Amino acid sequence: MVREGYAGVVCVEAGGPTPGLGCAGRGIITALEKLSEKGAYEVYKPDIVLYDVLGDVVCGGFSMPMRAGYADKVFILTSGENMSIHAAANIAMAIENFKGRGYATLGGLILNRREVKNEDTKVEELADDLHTGIVGCLSRSETVQEAEELQKTVLEAFPESEMAGEYRALAKAVLAVGGAKC
Repeated sequence: MVREGYAGVVCVEAGGPTPGLGCAGRGIITALEKLSEKGAYEVYKPDIVLYDVLGDVVCGGFSMPMRAGYADKVFILTSGENMSIHAAANIAMAIENFKGRGYATLGGLILNRREVKNEDTKVEELADDLHTGIVGCLSRSETVQEAEELQKTVLEAFPESEMAGEYRALAKAVLAVGGAKC
């Protein structure tokens, strides 16, 4: 369930239910509970934990990690594509619905550029509508696909690349919002 990757980064792949059967949100919380039950957080002692959860469907189950105390800040990765903006707005609405209950709060948006028309403007408008900011921006880059072909991260395969610099800048920005120390 757990694998140590490049530079000591601990990775977990939880999978999900068979399409059309079961609840992905329930699968997420089951995976988090299993990690807790097995003592993974104590064994690996992570400085920061990132959950990569698809947001195209925002059911109540997807909010379970926030409600169960597995998240403090939520950063929403979006592009300027209409469906991505729609999903980001739905996730932000779920976070807003729990405002005042001590659950996770919105840390901001991360723009993952797809090179669509008026992309920056669309995401800036979304950030304004959500009363949040854009924490960082990532360019669309062939470097990402090249690193994937090598089965490596961009930082591992191309540490001096512009894309590696963008990831480093984003990490610093997220840590600054999240209150963690670099």
